Amino acid sequence: MTVRSAGLLLYRRTTDSLLEIWIAHMGGPFWARKDEAAWSLPKGEYTGDEDPLAAAHREFAEEIGTPAPAVDYFPLGSFRQASGKVITVFTAEADFQPGQIVSNTFPLEWPRGSGVVRQYPEVDGAAWVRETDARTKLVRGQLPVLDALVRHLSEDAGHRSWSRT
Repeated sequence: MTVRSAGLLLYRRTTDSLLEIWIAHMGGPFWARKDEAAWSLPKGEYTGDEDPLAAAHREFAEEIGTPAPAVDYFPLGSFRQASGKVITVFTAEADFQPGQIVSNTFPLEWPRGSGVVRQYPEVDGAAWVRETDARTKLVRGQLPVLDALVRHLSEDAGHRSWSRT
């Protein structure tokens, strides 16, 4: 059975027309000192009977600590990860500015084999980053999501001009 996940990819254009992406740094001790390929779009698993967009909104709120912006979301596509998981992604332009990031937590034995189980945040931070910088920060399996966003924005006849650099 395929594991399904859903997420939201927010983007905005800066005053100098640069494309920025809202991404989250993964929490827990494995990711604590990593920056490159240690970020993700806010996302999470859902069951087959749940609406993917509703699941994406739920997961965003759980990981960021505040609801996603109330804007129209475009279905960007489904993307198979190396693990076999399929992420369904929705995107929207929004100037999202939460006061703080307060993620839900998960239990983890750390160090492994120690018998000590601690709670760690799923996300330990989030930020707007330039699309070009997001390409080094995101886990590799999510780079096709950025490609799809760039294609979508290029095909959108009504979009303002923007720059990737």
